[in-house]
Amino acid sequence: MFPLVYEINTRIWLKKLSSEHNRPVTLGNIPDEEFTFFSTCSFDLVWLMGIWQPSQYSKAIATAHPGLRTSILEHIPLVKPDDIVSSPYSIPSYTVNEALGSNDELLIFREKLNKIGIKLMLDFVPNHLALDNEWLPDHPEYFIPVSYEEQIHDPGTGFEYTQGKYLAHGKDPYFAPWTDTLQLNYARPETHRMMTENLFKISSLCDAVRCDVAMLVLKSIFNTTWSNLGGEMIAEFWSEAIIAVKHLHPDFLFLAESYWNKEWELQQQGFDYTYDKPFYDYLCSAPLDVEKLSGHLSAQWDYQRHLCRFLENHDEPRAAKAIGPNNKAAALVLLTTPGMHLIHQDQIDGFQQKIPVQLIRQASEPTDSELVAFYKKVFVLQKKKVFQEGNIEQLELNAAYNSHCFGFHRFTDDEHAFILANFSPTGISIEFRHPALAPISIDTLNVLSTDTENKKDNVYYEDQTIRVCLAPHEGLVITF
Repeated sequence: MFPLVYEINTRIWLKKLSSEHNRPVTLGNIPDEEFTFFSTCSFDLVWLMGIWQPSQYSKAIATAHPGLRTSILEHIPLVKPDDIVSSPYSIPSYTVNEALGSNDELLIFREKLNKIGIKLMLDFVPNHLALDNEWLPDHPEYFIPVSYEEQIHDPGTGFEYTQGKYLAHGKDPYFAPWTDTLQLNYARPETHRMMTENLFKISSLCDAVRCDVAMLVLKSIFNTTWSNLGGEMIAEFWSEAIIAVKHLHPDFLFLAESYWNKEWELQQQGFDYTYDKPFYDYLCSAPLDVEKLSGHLSAQWDYQRHLCRFLENHDEPRAAKAIGPNNKAAALVLLTTPGMHLIHQDQIDGFQQKIPVQLIRQASEPTDSELVAFYKKVFVLQKKKVFQEGNIEQLELNAAYNSHCFGFHRFTDDEHAFILANFSPTGISIEFRHPALAPISIDTLNVLSTDTENKKDNVYYEDQTIRVCLAPHEGLVITF
């Protein structure tokens, strides 16, 4: 089964619910209608993003950061001090934020989800911890040391955790350091043990983890970035840690945030699913990169079925704004491809303003009721066997790559689905042949369009060939 995941910015969600219900809402007393929403949308996992204990240092840095303040002011013109909080990825301790509830309340929330067949996903951040983490000052060996000479040469490299002693900030080698974090040292076996113990703790509270920037602790990347300061990482972390957790919880799921074409390597180390950033880039490009997207969807099945596909998340722009008129067609393509599918909070409502993760007050936006109704139809559609188990192949259309039109076929032994999408501002006539169409009649076809309720009247079938006129920015699914 390919899971459907719903990502929630927990701090914003609970603040909003508290306002709506005129009472403090925490993880232990979530209103029943929220669970009804999860169930009616057919979500398989709910990802509570940002539930861990907040960092005081991170909040202070976020409040004073000029670049971050600019992005916050783009969302809310008048910002109050209490609107800005720590980054959810600068974690002092894997303990539930008291403002959101307790560990016991989290378990109550999980139990309610599990009763309606939904699993709970939480965050794990393997690359770094907050400056004020619970392991300092007793265990500086868990982190990358920086000499006084190195710190003088590049003052932005490290943090003076005690007088005259420095530890490196966490970083992605392509960007500046995250100055509210400290880099973990995976050249040390004790760091492996400590972080595996954190995974044991997290896995007792939930059913799955989303592992932040998981590729950064691959041995090859860690050594390239940090071996000069921290020493050589000898053993891979993920393969051993995942085996250890799954020994205790065999059905536990691991999702990797992954970039730089490291998806297959992470899958080989045990990840159940890995982010599919290439899919996002190709599908959301303007104009649509049909050739690259089609080639990507032709990859080996064992690779594709472990990918997590998305149109937005807390790191990316809102799909309704970034993709614009192609939003519905892109959503249809997303939810009919194989793999895990990630839906971000307010994505189905068509919200357009990206929220910085250090902000907990959300600007009011209108709901796109037509988009909501469309998403709910596709959520039902994607639960069909052909989309949960079916293989995939590209369709040969009578359209050139530069037409911004493409299609693919999902199939099992007894079910078929043809997905067509027009990402251009003009209508186009599409025709394709397929042997699976041989035994059918037009009456057996079911049609779902992003554009009209009665599209079946405009679908023509004869001699294993389907002809259809796609409207501008229209997506279409034909099943039988």
